[in-house]
Amino acid sequence: MNLEKNSVAVITGAGSGIGRALSIQLSQMGANLALADMNEDALNVTVELISAKTKISAHIVDVSNRERMQEFANEVKAEHGKATYVINNAGVTLLGTVEESSIEDIEWLMGINFWGTVYGVKFFLPILKEQPKAHIVNISSIFGLIAPTGQSAYCASKFAVRGFTESLRHELEDTNVFVSCVHPGGIKTNIANSARVCEKTPPSEKQFAIKKFDKGTPTTPETAADIIIRGMLAGKPKILIGPDAKVVDSLVRVFPIRYWNVLKKRMGFTPKKKRLELEPQSAE
Repeated sequence: MNLEKNSVAVITGAGSGIGRALSIQLSQMGANLALADMNEDALNVTVELISAKTKISAHIVDVSNRERMQEFANEVKAEHGKATYVINNAGVTLLGTVEESSIEDIEWLMGINFWGTVYGVKFFLPILKEQPKAHIVNISSIFGLIAPTGQSAYCASKFAVRGFTESLRHELEDTNVFVSCVHPGGIKTNIANSARVCEKTPPSEKQFAIKKFDKGTPTTPETAADIIIRGMLAGKPKILIGPDAKVVDSLVRVFPIRYWNVLKKRMGFTPKKKRLELEPQSAE
């Protein structure tokens, strides 16, 4: 399971978390890199952590901006001549119920999590199809498998990524481009601290989420990156990360409708405790 010779890996959300870990590990395996993030300082840190032997380009990109994503693809083609792997990793989260969320909150999240993935696929696919072999990796979530309370917008985006990716995989099955959908469970990143909280959501909910997130995230970004890369190179269409993701995946298969009742009992829910004591991973 080796990388394609002289491969170029395109990674969004490369400034932190899984994106940074993917960048470092792929560079150590010999890939050249085209890295994107909105946070220039964070992206520069990632670049500094990568060997000078790696050909690397850094791009400040808002993945929700259609025109900027098209420019990003053009820049990669101009600087590297090709793209071999595209990992649509950038993502954000939003804490709040449907009633607490504004339309603007949901549009912001969908712009990054879903449309950022769509743009990454649409603008890079023609470049990928020029290669003998290429691979698209889209990051969904454990919350692309289940839909807990307080995460309606996030779940909508990650279920959308999952559906988009699975259909894309079927469409490209007889081509040179392989497709994988990744479902991480809890990953030790800064996602809870950086989460946007809806204006109508009680501030205490974020502190509650941070506390539970810090306690219940068993997987490091480095481990997550290793699992993604190994799954990608093995051609796996579905990549589960962490014991929690594997448990949830099995649970949904056994209880496709009643999984929420099972989870509530397992998490010790009471009528007064309506939110799931679990936070999603950060793609970034």
